[in-house]
Amino acid sequence: METTTSHPVTLTENAIKEVKKLLETNNMTGAGLRVGVTGGGCAGFTYVLNFDNEVKSDDQSYEVEGIKVIIDIKSALYLYGTTIDYSAGLTGGGFKFINPHAKDSCGCGSSFTA
Repeated sequence: METTTSHPVTLTENAIKEVKKLLETNNMTGAGLRVGVTGGGCAGFTYVLNFDNEVKSDDQSYEVEGIKVIIDIKSALYLYGTTIDYSAGLTGGGFKFINPHAKDSCGCGSSFTA
């Protein structure tokens, strides 16, 4: 597991492997992993995870094992201390956000209250 504490978000070894695989499979060399939070979902906030080639002036960016992670300043407030994991399974898998600041989350785990 990535253990750097100065970054808002850490990635587990499984998440790092999956992000690298997705970047390679989709031929997205140079793209960064954009992590964010947006209003919505059944619990109030929804996690956002996608790839982006642009780092905006209000973004924080840093590198984790060769992956550029991009987070906008507002999202960083809600995500600080969050770990992103990835699991694969027979019934489906995906990225999981382990957020110590989430007071509650919905049943599907894609939205939360802070």
